[in-house]
Amino acid sequence: MNDPVRLMLVDDQELVRAGFAMVLDSCDDLNVVAQAGDGEEALATLGRTGVDVVLMDVRMPRLDGIEATRRAVARHPDLRVIVLTTFDLDESVTAAIGAGASGFLLKGVRPDDLIEAVRTVHRGDSVIDPVSTRRLLRATAPLLGDQRSTAAAATTVLEELTPREREVLGLVGEGRSNAEIAADLVVSEATVKTHIGHLLAKTGSRDRVQLVVLAFRAGLVS
Repeated sequence: MNDPVRLMLVDDQELVRAGFAMVLDSCDDLNVVAQAGDGEEALATLGRTGVDVVLMDVRMPRLDGIEATRRAVARHPDLRVIVLTTFDLDESVTAAIGAGASGFLLKGVRPDDLIEAVRTVHRGDSVIDPVSTRRLLRATAPLLGDQRSTAAAATTVLEELTPREREVLGLVGEGRSNAEIAADLVVSEATVKTHIGHLLAKTGSRDRVQLVVLAFRAGLVS
C-alpha cells in the first residue's frame, strides 16, 4: 500500500483550515501533516516537514499566497501547490499560477471535488476550476505583458507541434478534461495523455496550467 499523500493547509482562518482538514483526513490515502496561518509560517514549516501538496490561500497577512507559492516551489521543486480563493475573478490567482502553482479552486468547492483535486495534482496533473477557466483566461490578459511579443513567442512554439498536438492544446486551453478530449477526438484517454506529455516536453511547460496560458497566448483560445 502506498503511503498517504502528505498535505499542508495554509489559511489565516483557523476555522477554514479545520473544515478542509476534516474533509481530507477522512480519506485513508490523504493525511494533513501541517497547517500554517500565513506564508512565512508555511515556508518555515516546509523547511522541517515533508509535504507533497499544499493548499494555499491567496490573501494572508505577513506573506501572501502568491509570494509564498513562488518561494515554496523554488525551494522544493517537487512540491505541488493548489491555490484556494474566494473569488474566481481574483487576478492574484493568475499571478499565483505564474509563480508555479499547479492550479486553483474556489473555496466553495464540493468536498468530493476537493479530494479528487488533491489526488489529481499529486499524480502530476493540474487542476483548474472548470467553471472558471474562461474567466481565468480573460483575467490573465492584462498580466501577460506585451501582447505582440508573447503572441509571437507562443506562435514560434506552435511551429514545433504536429497538427494533432495543436488541436489537443486548443482543447486543453478550453478547460477540457482528458476524458472529454478523448471523446471529442475519438481516441483513447491513453492517447490523449501521450499527446499532453509531448506538449509539455516540446513547449517546456511545467504542467497543464501553463499549457492553458500558452493556448491563450497563441490565439488557440479566444
